[in-house]
Amino acid sequence: MSAAEWSSAPVGIDASRWVTRSGCRDVLAVVHTVTSGQRLLEAVETIETDRRVQVVFAQGPDAFSNGVNEFLRNTGGVVLPWQQAVRERFDLAIAAAYGGLRDLHAPIVVMPHGAGYGKTHGTGASAVSYGLDAQRLTHNGRVLTDAVVLSHDNQLELLRRQCPAAVDQAVVVGDICYDRLAASVPSRDAYREALGVEPGQELVVIASTWGQDSLFARNGDLLPHLHDTLATGRHRLAALMHPSVWFGHGRRQLRAWLADSRQAGLMLVPPEVDWRAVVVAADYLVGDHGSLPVYAAAIGCPVLLTDQSLHAVHSAGSAQEVLSVTAVRLVAAEPLAPQLDLARRRAREVGAKVAGRLTSRPGTAVTALQEQLYRLLGMTAPGRHRAVEAVPVPNPDRW
Repeated sequence: MSAAEWSSAPVGIDASRWVTRSGCRDVLAVVHTVTSGQRLLEAVETIETDRRVQVVFAQGPDAFSNGVNEFLRNTGGVVLPWQQAVRERFDLAIAAAYGGLRDLHAPIVVMPHGAGYGKTHGTGASAVSYGLDAQRLTHNGRVLTDAVVLSHDNQLELLRRQCPAAVDQAVVVGDICYDRLAASVPSRDAYREALGVEPGQELVVIASTWGQDSLFARNGDLLPHLHDTLATGRHRLAALMHPSVWFGHGRRQLRAWLADSRQAGLMLVPPEVDWRAVVVAADYLVGDHGSLPVYAAAIGCPVLLTDQSLHAVHSAGSAQEVLSVTAVRLVAAEPLAPQLDLARRRAREVGAKVAGRLTSRPGTAVTALQEQLYRLLGMTAPGRHRAVEAVPVPNPDRW
């Protein structure tokens, strides 16, 4: 990309000639994937209303970059070329992944893009929890980040084992995603009505993460089986596919693969729709080792897990591990009704255990994260704090 395509405003050595508001603290939001971008927006929203702050975006290098251009366009924000972003100085950079962070000139905040840090890489003694390991948090012996955002106190010990040099940068703030889910529960009836769930119907949500250990990869016959088994009039089926499935294979291909199920009534939720409204609306969720079943269980939704590869789950007390041990395991060859009933009866107990491992600061994440961002900016936070808001009511007519 040529220098002629770089942005002249609102950042850069000559930006003061072109901007309308000057003297702002410049914040860079680094979006690596659609998933990390969705999480980053909630961090950005805690500071972007401050007239002393200017937020810009850039696409960081990542294997799952498909869909990021479209996502960034839809933010309506200023998007810098990556080549420019690494040559500018910022007062703060925020990311939810790690590619290219060593090239930035800014204090860096890194936050999880899923349910804590539950995924592991490697096997046996070499296994590490992704995101809290020295390979990603350090470069040439130097800690890259100025703040490592954690959702639970028990992650401090995990960080101490895997990257002790970064412990002093750790801040436990809680989980914004969980807090917004909890705040959205009172809107459940509105979500169900918008999704076309009739009175007396039960909404069964099928959630798949990405990769060859996912539900969609390992249980390809599950959707047709559920359609054939569950009474059509009593149940409504919806599918939530990880954005990396949508963008790794393409919208057209995924819709084609699921064409028969969609014709049979499956509601395939697009990746830009806030999945949390669907989870709150659900009567049951069938999932794998991804984050969605963890969040669903944490708010009391009955969860059934499919056969999954447990090496993808952190085994040292993460919310994922707790759910894996306590949730009902779906057996497709056996009658579904008793399994759904068992999941419903165990939902409260399972949910309390999972929520207790998901966040140790329930209800406070927005305020706590905002305070950390302002601390790194060297600014005093405004006296007002944003209330935790319910997620928007979906509009399937636009899908």
